[in-house]
Amino acid sequence: MSKSVLISVFVGGLILILLSSVFIVDERQKGLVLQFGQIKAVKENPGLAFKIPFIQEIVRYDDRILSLDTVPTEVTPSDDRRLVVDAFARYRISDVVQFRQAVGVGGLRTAEDRLESILNPVIREVLGSEGVTSNTILSADRAELMSRITDQARRKALPLGLEVIDVRLKQTNLPEQNLDATFSRMRAERDREAADEIARGKEAAQRLRAQADRTVVELVSEATKQSEIVRGEADAQRNAIFAKAYGADPEFFEFYRSINAYGNALSADSTTMVVRPDSEFFNYLKSDTGS
Repeated sequence: MSKSVLISVFVGGLILILLSSVFIVDERQKGLVLQFGQIKAVKENPGLAFKIPFIQEIVRYDDRILSLDTVPTEVTPSDDRRLVVDAFARYRISDVVQFRQAVGVGGLRTAEDRLESILNPVIREVLGSEGVTSNTILSADRAELMSRITDQARRKALPLGLEVIDVRLKQTNLPEQNLDATFSRMRAERDREAADEIARGKEAAQRLRAQADRTVVELVSEATKQSEIVRGEADAQRNAIFAKAYGADPEFFEFYRSINAYGNALSADSTTMVVRPDSEFFNYLKSDTGS
């Protein structure tokens, strides 16, 4: 093998060893230098760092704030009204050495499983404590409850090397079986209110109808009364006119009355008339003086 080849192999080996001994820690990460599984160094500052090539390895962990959505948990407040609570937590890895020792090679997935096993009991404990009712959980007062949950979860998560920053309740619902019963009760209540409204409406309609009927009777009675008065006054005026006319010319009055009687009696609808020939009815037919 020529000298130039040996030099090339040597330089290539040096470059490989150099590249294997250098690593970069991102500003969003923290790193651990491990040697045969044992922690040899902690790299928390971003930048270039070194390790023993082929013997040591670097494990990086996210240094940002992370989120964890918990599985919906059923809680029973002090008023025995069961609720299903959906929560989420924000956390970060505060101590990478303690984190590695707690979760091992499982990493973030194992840490989140263990953190969720901490959060769910704490949520049930706080929301099920004495004096906490479903109305408290559903009102603005639950901010104080979330603060208590955060404090307890933070203390219990410290051995995992995690810092729980905040725990929030996303949704609070009734269980499915309770929802059906609640909807049935609400539907029955609405049906009862609707029946009450219909009954009140019918009562008001009947009252208005009775008032209208009474008004009609009163108006008809008043109109009948006025018409009878007008008719009576008209009859009186007519009789007065007749009396005056009779007094002015009795003979003409008799003639006028007889002509009207002939017109009414001998109309086109009358076909037969039986009277005595010497009846007074025909006086003005026999004589123009009616005598």
